[in-house]
Amino acid sequence: MDELHLTSSVFVGHSMSGMIGCIASIKRPQLFSRLIFVGSSPRYINTDDYEGGFDGAAINNMMSSIESDYGNWTSSFAKLLVDNNDPLSIEHYFKCLKSMNPEFVLPLAKAIFRSDERETLEKVTTPCTIVQVKNDLVVPNSVAYYMQKKIKGETTVEFVNADRHYPQLTAPLELIHVLSRVLGFEI
Repeated sequence: MDELHLTSSVFVGHSMSGMIGCIASIKRPQLFSRLIFVGSSPRYINTDDYEGGFDGAAINNMMSSIESDYGNWTSSFAKLLVDNNDPLSIEHYFKCLKSMNPEFVLPLAKAIFRSDERETLEKVTTPCTIVQVKNDLVVPNSVAYYMQKKIKGETTVEFVNADRHYPQLTAPLELIHVLSRVLGFEI
């Protein structure tokens, strides 16, 4: 961004990359005019006072599956994250997962699913839009409202009427309409 002399950029981050945008906006707020999170979560594991989507045992089972039977895990994980009414998108995501080196997937999955960036949210002052899928099995709707409450910058929540975690694959036109409305342009 420095090399291109970009300032007041709009950051769009899906899932965990939304938290990367939060961290970047804290460190360099002048670079961002708005953060847009699509299915983002600061923590994926439930606690007594927070619904993250998974209990600790489910995450541990996921890590064991990645380690012991990567091929089977890729198939089941693709079906968990992508709307089952869209077999082409499931197949596309499955192939992407299958092409990844399993040696790198396990540490990445641990970093994502065991992270806790809830305290980061309170330091975000950049205006934010949280785009939430109505039926996301990975990031419950309660996470969007939790983020809205914790982020210090002006924050709104927008919903995409789709299932699962990847609206950019299964409901791209609806996602584009939400983004265009948030950004103030017609498509």
